[in-house]
Amino acid sequence: MVTGGRNSRSAHIVWDWNGTLLHDIHAVIGATNAAFAELGLDPITLERYRELYCVPVPRFYERLLGRLPSEQEWEVMDKAFHRHYWLRAREAGLAEGAAELLAAQKVAGRTQSLCSLAPHDRLVPLVRTHGITEHFVRVDGATGPSGGVKAAQMERHLLALDGIDAARTVVIGDAVDDALAAAHVGAHAVLYTGGSHSRASLETAGVPVVDTLADAVEAAEWIANGHR
Repeated sequence: MVTGGRNSRSAHIVWDWNGTLLHDIHAVIGATNAAFAELGLDPITLERYRELYCVPVPRFYERLLGRLPSEQEWEVMDKAFHRHYWLRAREAGLAEGAAELLAAQKVAGRTQSLCSLAPHDRLVPLVRTHGITEHFVRVDGATGPSGGVKAAQMERHLLALDGIDAARTVVIGDAVDDALAAAHVGAHAVLYTGGSHSRASLETAGVPVVDTLADAVEAAEWIANGHR
């Protein structure tokens, strides 16, 4: 019998990292605008970023520039962004209540994992720095080129989990791509408004949209118990 923890009707939660557990949106905007300044582009506001942001990331730049960047332009933009972002990410904290919420889930016997498009070799030390590694049964970051979509990575992530039923898995993230990745593997999703997308953008995914991580966990348990 496949279960998601001590309670067979509990959800297994797959957490997103950037913009969800890690409250890094201001680091993202700062890095984006620092990179833009290097490239001679106008700065972008938080509201505009949330309105336009999408993955694959080159499509986000297409929305900004009115055209897809060339391969060379994308490489320059990507390197500039990451150089500025990782300097700022050290100062970013966890989302409000995230540490306590993760600990409570662990104590309750519910399983959780982390699947992110952040580079794996940077993600793992950062998660460890925040003292929350022990709450996850698995942590996966990206190991290939940046700027991709999450569906294939989510598939690999779930395949690597032992005894986790996709039908009782709920992905909690801050981007429409998180909902698409969940659907790709037969899981569910709850989207959180504290990150990269506007509420209006998130609502196009057709899944529950919430304003706090506590509400996201509550919605995940609701879903796991057969409610839609």
